[in-house]
Amino acid sequence: MDKFFKTAERGSSVAQELRAGLTTFLAMSYIIALNPLILSDAGVPISATITSTCFGAGIMTILMGLFANRPLALASGLGINSMIVVATSAYCGGDWRAAMGVIFLEGVVILLLVLCGLRQAIMDAIPLSLRHAISVGLGLFVAMIGLANAGIITGDGGTLVALGEVTQPTFIVGAISIVATIVFAAFDIKGSLLLGILVAVVCGIPLGVTQAPAGVLSIPDFSSFGAPFQADAAGTMGIVKVVTTPALLVLAFSLMMSDFFDTMGTALAVAKEGEFVDNEGNVENMREILIVDSCAAWVGGLLGASSITTFVESTSGAADGGRTGLSSIFCGLFFIVCAFFAPVIAVVPGAATCGALVYVGYLMISEVTEIDWHDMLEGLPAFLTVAGIPMTYSISSGIGLGFIGYVVVAIATGKAKTVKPLMWLASIAFVLYFIFS
Repeated sequence: MDKFFKTAERGSSVAQELRAGLTTFLAMSYIIALNPLILSDAGVPISATITSTCFGAGIMTILMGLFANRPLALASGLGINSMIVVATSAYCGGDWRAAMGVIFLEGVVILLLVLCGLRQAIMDAIPLSLRHAISVGLGLFVAMIGLANAGIITGDGGTLVALGEVTQPTFIVGAISIVATIVFAAFDIKGSLLLGILVAVVCGIPLGVTQAPAGVLSIPDFSSFGAPFQADAAGTMGIVKVVTTPALLVLAFSLMMSDFFDTMGTALAVAKEGEFVDNEGNVENMREILIVDSCAAWVGGLLGASSITTFVESTSGAADGGRTGLSSIFCGLFFIVCAFFAPVIAVVPGAATCGALVYVGYLMISEVTEIDWHDMLEGLPAFLTVAGIPMTYSISSGIGLGFIGYVVVAIATGKAKTVKPLMWLASIAFVLYFIFS
């Protein structure tokens, strides 16, 4: 095992990888309850979505560990599952299987782009300053997710974002998780992020945030498996509707752009914490990571779980010591087990993971010093990326703003020749993406 996963070589151990895998799993576990609730609005049976969410995340996370040997975990992506709901009602005539066919198609296309080397080539064309900016922006984004989960920050009609009510139980649990995580980290206690989550879960019991499980066991429901190839009442398969409906093909393009760049940003962020990125900002085993992530997209559509993608919460496990794919395998196994014990795992509230995500954000933002803010070509596009990711609440949108900004500033400063051809291509694609989205 040590020879295959290189645990000793990377300064880790089986116990450390187990702890990191559990930390990542707990930071992501909210998706087990949330994904079925969202997709139920599209008509997908909740029991089937729980099964597809757990098995999809588990299988693809394990494959990431085996194939790429890096501490990344995957699950159904938030945002895209909401688009499934919109697509089902607006473009698919209420047929959620056709919406899953869109996911399946865009995943296949992305896989082909990876295999032909285009996705890796575009990543290699990204300037180093933008790579640093993506990590910083994701740090703010991760922290924002944690704070929002706890209600510490909330939407406000007058100011867009405001401080939540400090007397709310979720706010208190989130604050406890932050304080506990900081204290454990300050004392250099191993597993500080995991311990912070567990303390918050326990404290959430008397506050009514951590609910008693509705049961213990759940029976897997595989009825959504093969969704794109299931037929509606008229006998038409979902995938057939996709390839014959222009609006769905445009939607597939928009989703492809989101998947295409989200993983690049997430992989960079996790690589920084997991120490598998070089001084030039190149992520080791990136091709393998991209292949698994691309396969995950179409697998998610095939299983009826929405698009499965690499989760930025993987940074929590990497920050907690995850260095190899072994932590991914442990995390994946936890997901599969949850298909049978979903009611128990679902009791972990999102507020309890706030401290871990905020602390990861703190670690990631340190890269801001690597950007030359005095050079407009380096600093301004970096700023657009750093600000754009959390403010648009979208990794791909923030990256797109940075890409377009880099090209515009290069033209304005007479340095257009320094822009690599694939940066031009990606920037044009982002313009189309913003228009069609």
